[in-house]
Amino acid sequence: MRAILGVIAAVVAGSLAVPSVALASHGQVAILQDDVSLFQNPGLTLAEMRHLGVQLVRTTLQWSRVAPAAGSRHRPGFNAADPSAYPAGNWARYDTIVRDATADGIKVLFTISGFAPLWAQGPNPARYAAHYDMNFAFIPSAAQYGQFVRAVGTRYSGSFRPRGSSSPLPRISYWELWNEPNFGEDLAPQAIDNSKILYAPRMYRGLADAGWGALSATGHRGDTVIIGALAAKGAQAGPGPFDKQGLPGTYGETKPLVFIRELYCLDSRLHPYRGHAAAVRGCPTTAGGSRRFRAQNPVLFRTSGVSDHPYMLSSGRPPNQVDSSDPSYAEFAELPRFGRFLDRVVRIYHSGKRFPIWNTEYSYLTDPPNRSHGYVSPTTAAFYDNWAEYISWRNPRIASTMQYLLYDPNPTVGTPEYGGFSSGLVFFQTVMGGGPKTTYYAYRLPIYLPRTTGRHGRKLEVWGAVRPAPYALLDTGQAQYAQIQWAPGSSNFWRTLQYVKITDPHGYFDTRVAFPAGGGQVRLSWTYPPTDFGLSSTLVTGYTEPLGATSSRTVQVTIT
Repeated sequence: MRAILGVIAAVVAGSLAVPSVALASHGQVAILQDDVSLFQNPGLTLAEMRHLGVQLVRTTLQWSRVAPAAGSRHRPGFNAADPSAYPAGNWARYDTIVRDATADGIKVLFTISGFAPLWAQGPNPARYAAHYDMNFAFIPSAAQYGQFVRAVGTRYSGSFRPRGSSSPLPRISYWELWNEPNFGEDLAPQAIDNSKILYAPRMYRGLADAGWGALSATGHRGDTVIIGALAAKGAQAGPGPFDKQGLPGTYGETKPLVFIRELYCLDSRLHPYRGHAAAVRGCPTTAGGSRRFRAQNPVLFRTSGVSDHPYMLSSGRPPNQVDSSDPSYAEFAELPRFGRFLDRVVRIYHSGKRFPIWNTEYSYLTDPPNRSHGYVSPTTAAFYDNWAEYISWRNPRIASTMQYLLYDPNPTVGTPEYGGFSSGLVFFQTVMGGGPKTTYYAYRLPIYLPRTTGRHGRKLEVWGAVRPAPYALLDTGQAQYAQIQWAPGSSNFWRTLQYVKITDPHGYFDTRVAFPAGGGQVRLSWTYPPTDFGLSSTLVTGYTEPLGATSSRTVQVTIT
């Protein structure tokens, strides 16, 4: 390591200076979520996330997993706002995640969501052709949810010490209120009266307000509290032969922009609902009531941001395209429009807020292993992932980049050709030896060139990140450098054209580089501190990558 640093120091002091680094203004944070692996083996999973440079881990804190007697219709007698009143073992997995993540320097984003315990769900599901299932949330009680969030906020306030523990649990400062409230399996019914009236926005308004009040009351008023977590698509239609209730009905999906305007009590013309149309939606029925709406629903106007899950699952299109022209969708390429729509909505209530947009679930499914929907190869997914991250980095409105799943699920579940939700960075153990995909390396050292052709003597923009670099700097106290390398043709003779000092707290850089004439390949290279075992890889497949030099995917460049 000292030899490497010596070379870098000589280069910096000589004729080749470290280039100035142009950074985005908003400090985009990298999120990763893999609840299955995190719950099964939190220590190893978080260690692998640290190896990759993950800064924020998202995990769903499910109400029915913590609540007592969650499968009963009868609410037990207990103080639901007191974390000590819940079965201690029900908190165990979350306590472990919080302690281990804090030890690794990784922050935690808790999505406090259903599924709701049966005793907190509404009556008479048959009225909506539904059925009870503790894995769903049918008309969940906002008041009971607020009590649960109070318990969560108290437990992870930084001062709560569980019974028998010698130290308090670490503090959590990132929160998301509910998951995909516009999807019926997370919040039902989505619509009533043969889908003429959307009902889920009314319920979510109550849940979000209750969660906001509970977090504010337990010392989290200054935390990052996000609402939304919206699924990107949806459908709305009247009853038909296959959809007796119409769409979205009880368990369908409401279009996200439609859900947002209904959440804010606005009709299709973005006018406030009035009279009976307002009352059935739980909205102000008069102009005076609309003037009080902002004060009565503080979470809708004071939230830290609005989150979206901007998947493009149906086609594996690149991130600058959309699957549909529907103006009420919120796919990745539509996030700028989503932000503008939010601005229009809050201006109706004389608010000038421009909420940051959080991407809290996103990725590309790959083939292999999933061969059932024409998904992209891991190599193409790696390119799209880096491209998408660059797009969001360039947009100061977007607060996060997201990778959903570290490990692919078992591909043998379901039909033989179906490979499950194959968006992980690592293959399942029975596929390709269970080793890393191309996306694994692309995630760790993203690289993107907006232009890959140019004239000799003119520089091209090279954007990228050394995601683990902030941890390496923290551990060693030594500056971290990315090497921009070039090889002629398809050869493997790499030489370093430029060193870039990583100064961004999330590892990003943006610079311009002059490349040699002709065709060639470009990549990033970075060296893990060889003695920093806190950055070691711990893939549970048995694959272990040694510390040392590592590189990104390659990009073809042609200079004439």
